[in-house]
This record gives sequence, C-alpha cells and structure tokens, in this order.
Amino acid sequence: MSVPHYLLHIDGSWVDTDDRYEIHSPATDELVATVAKGGVAEVDAAVAAAKAAHDSGVWRNTPPAERAALIDVVATRLAGRIDELAALQSRENGVTIRVTGALHVGLSIAQMQYLAAQAAKYEFEKAGPAIGPVPAEGILRREPLGVVAAIVPWNIPLLVTVWKVAPALAAGNTVVLKPDEHAPLLALELMKEFEAAGLPAGVLNVVVGDGDDVGAHLSAHPDVRKVAFTGSTSVGKSILGASADTMKRVTLELGGKGPNIILDDADLDVAIDGSIFACMANNGQACEAGTRLLVPALRRDEIVDRLVARIQTMKIGDPTDPATDIGPIITGEQRDRVLERIQQAQTDGAKIAVGGGAPSGDGFERGNWVEPTVLVDVTNDMDIARQEVFGPVLTVLTYETVDEAIAIANDTDYGLSAGVWGADEAQTLDVARRLEAGMVYINDWHVIHPMYPFGGYKQSGLGREGGPDALDEYTEQKYISIDRSGGVENKAYALVLGTPS
Repeated sequence: MSVPHYLLHIDGSWVDTDDRYEIHSPATDELVATVAKGGVAEVDAAVAAAKAAHDSGVWRNTPPAERAALIDVVATRLAGRIDELAALQSRENGVTIRVTGALHVGLSIAQMQYLAAQAAKYEFEKAGPAIGPVPAEGILRREPLGVVAAIVPWNIPLLVTVWKVAPALAAGNTVVLKPDEHAPLLALELMKEFEAAGLPAGVLNVVVGDGDDVGAHLSAHPDVRKVAFTGSTSVGKSILGASADTMKRVTLELGGKGPNIILDDADLDVAIDGSIFACMANNGQACEAGTRLLVPALRRDEIVDRLVARIQTMKIGDPTDPATDIGPIITGEQRDRVLERIQQAQTDGAKIAVGGGAPSGDGFERGNWVEPTVLVDVTNDMDIARQEVFGPVLTVLTYETVDEAIAIANDTDYGLSAGVWGADEAQTLDVARRLEAGMVYINDWHVIHPMYPFGGYKQSGLGREGGPDALDEYTEQKYISIDRSGGVENKAYALVLGTPS
C-alpha cells in the first residue's frame, strides 16, 4: 500500500513544497504519511490570501445563517467518517481508539454542531437602550476581526482545531491554521471537508511547519489580527510578546498541573478509577489532566494499594485495538523526557509505587512506551509536582485537613483544571468554589462539553474556548450612536458650544 502524501492548502489550492515531514506511528514506527513542509514564504502567502478574502467580503458578508449551515455540513461529513478518522488519529499520535473516536472526533463533531446553532442565532447587531437626556439611539454590533492565526498541538489535534476554526469562521473571519508537525493529518482532512462543502478560496488556509519559524512568523505577522494558541506556557508567553507590537487579540490555552482531591468520605470504587482516568486518558498527554492526587494522610496506603492494583489490570499496547487502555508517547524524545522526569523525582525523594520505566517484550520492540506510573512520597515543592510531565505519571501527595488540601492544590502557577471526590455534595461544592481553576470536576473528570467554556486561571492561559460566548472571542464590539434630537439647539454639544446667534 502506498503511503499518502498530504499537501498544504493556500488560497483554495493544494500546494506542495520541496521539503516534507514523515509521520511515523508512535506505536510501531511505521510510516503513516508524508506531509509538505511549509516555511515563512508559505505563511506569507496564506496570510495574504486570508487578508484578501476578508477584504473582499466574500465570507464576512455571507449571512450568518449560511455560514452556520456550511459548518453544519462539514460536521455531518465528518460524522460519516468517524471510524476512519479515529483510526487515522490513533495511528498518527498513538492515542487509543476509544479516546480518538469519542473525544478527538466525536466531540469535534458535537462542537461544530453546537457552534453552528449558536452562530445562526448570534446577535451580530442589536438595538441598545435609548440614550438621554438628549434623544439618541444606540446600535451594538459584533464584527469579525479579520485574519485569525490558529496554532494547535499534537495531543488532541482535531478538537483543538475545531475550537478555534469553527467560531472564527462562524463569526466571519478568515483563518490561517498551523497544525503541529507531529500530528497534522486530521487538520488537513478537515480542510478537505471544508473545501468539499464549498468554503470560498482563501477563507481557510493550512500551513504545516515548525513552531520556531512558521509559528513564530505567523504570531508576529502584521496582517494577523488574532492568535488562538494551545500549547506550552513558555511558547504562549512568547506569542503574547510577539502580539504586542500590533496589539493582536489572543486566546491562549496553556499548561496545567491539575490537583485532584479525594476527600475522606469519597467512594473509592469511583474515585480510584476516576483518578486514573483523570491522569492517564490520552496516554497522560493532556494539559487538563489531573496529575496531582491529594489524599488524606491516614488513607494514603489504602488508596495507593488500590491504585496500583487497578493500574496493573490495564492493557498497554496497540492504540488501534479497542481493548487497549494506554498507548505510546508521541515521540522518542518526549518518552525520554518523561522517563528523565521520573528519575529526577526519585532523586528528589519520591518513590515508585508502580511503573516507572518502559515496558518490554512482545509488541514493545519498537515505539515510544512509558508504563503507567504512580509516584508516592511526593511533596508540592518537588519539580514533579509543579511542572507538566505530559505522560502517564500520577503523583500522590497527602494532606491532614481539607483546608490544607485546598492550599496545596492552589499552590501552583497553573489553574486549568481541578477535581474533588466526596459523598457530601455541600462539601464538594465548597471545595470546588475555593479551587483556583477554570474547570473543576466533582466526582468525575474530562467532562468537556460544547455548552461550557474551556480555559484556565493564572499561567494556564487567557480567554476561553467553546461555551455560549465562543463567538465573542472572535469579534470586535462596535457601538453606533444615532442622533434623534432634531435641530441644532437640541444637540448635546449645544450645552458646550452654545447655539449660533
């Protein structure tokens, strides 16, 4: 079987380049596809196409209901390919097919359908309250920004792309999309569906390239009016700096170190599986994961024993097998970083309760593997408790009182996600309200829904994606005043200038 070759998409055309990326399966090292590699010249061409499309009005002047209908068509087309796309995603980035089907593709479709419905009824213009004492009327408008740069990561690439592209297009903007070079295939498949649905040329452009040149150039480009980025906090800070000169709007969804509190009255049958799910779904490669598990000191051994026993039942292996629970790490370099972080944690005083290395034997001769790992004797000043690991690594910390648990949870530079497990709803709600995070889950985790916003506090980012206000992030607000006073003697400025003699 021949290996497919994917092209860039600029100004309505598929564009090849002299350089290319090779996309290898993280599980088997097999070559999945090749992809044209873009550079600064392709960014400039894509931005120019997007700006020309915006200036022409071909998309922003399309009635909102028609823009919404096109997005809905694309969602329907994706739904007809869900099994195919889920399998492609598993082969590309190693996430298990149970996750890629339900989250990467299934939730992407739901998000597009929700945004289409929102866009169809969104008030792009409405009358405001009457103005006095001089009679006037106000109009409030929401207008598209212009060219939006959408920069997405490799870990949940389709959903994160949809979070940016769908509201940007629904609001009437044009877009230059930069998928991560390690997992660009579903973004390019999405582009095919937009093209098939009849999206005008130049409205959506896709350039795959390195972050250091393509991403940086796109972020600083003077014709880009907004950057929507998901990735590391360090890169987010550089994008924020690059946006300053031209005062670009930004949405930044960055790192996390989610605290997950098990209260003393929690149902451990629920909390044990839930805490493993919180940390290790997506092979532990999720910024919103619950990676710091806070447990009552007197119940630590019981909880750790149950965590270890449950993890030992989990199947590590082929991500395209529906029976697999944990797949590989995206690259060999990332696997090595995860293993180094585990080793450093031991040097700092943490101990391994389970895992800690790379699996061996049949099926693990190739690929990028890390065992699901639980670390104990962790304190919140250790690097393993403060920085993202981006692998299936759960750190266990202890607390004496609920107030102490909340203090430990909030003692972080991040604030993307948090969770609490307990039987007393009043207490869990009280804890949830005191946790400094953009999303707090009670007796569950990863409850991501189109109707609710996604984003974080502190260094976990700026702005929100999804939810009822998603289109607000991709529009400028304009106030228009219409005078209804009549003659010059009734004007507001007559109070200052007087009336002509």
